Amino acid sequence: MNSLPHTGREKTDNPLWDYVQSLSPEAIAKLSQPNPEVAQVMERSIAGMLGTLPPEGFDVAVTTSRENLSKLLVSAMMNGYFLNSAHQRMAFDRSLQAVHTDDDQDGHQ
Repeated sequence: MNSLPHTGREKTDNPLWDYVQSLSPEAIAKLSQPNPEVAQVMERSIAGMLGTLPPEGFDVAVTTSRENLSKLLVSAMMNGYFLNSAHQRMAFDRSLQAVHTDDDQDGHQ
């Protein structure tokens, strides 16, 4: 097997895992910081999956199996990736709208 650059780790049959393993600690730290808006939507999404009783009036405990917990975590991760992509798309669309607005204003002057 070939070694990955900068890590000394061996390549696997999973290209995504190989890519993540090749990232620098700085890149991983940056990718690990959630956007506050995305984190807030994720929090609401997970609360919706688990139920949303107010903690002041209820002492809620959730019990599940390891398998079901792993499914919940995978679902939360996929939702997070989706929401982050949607947030990036929204920012990109707003940037394009701003450029078009500036172009329209420049063309009418």
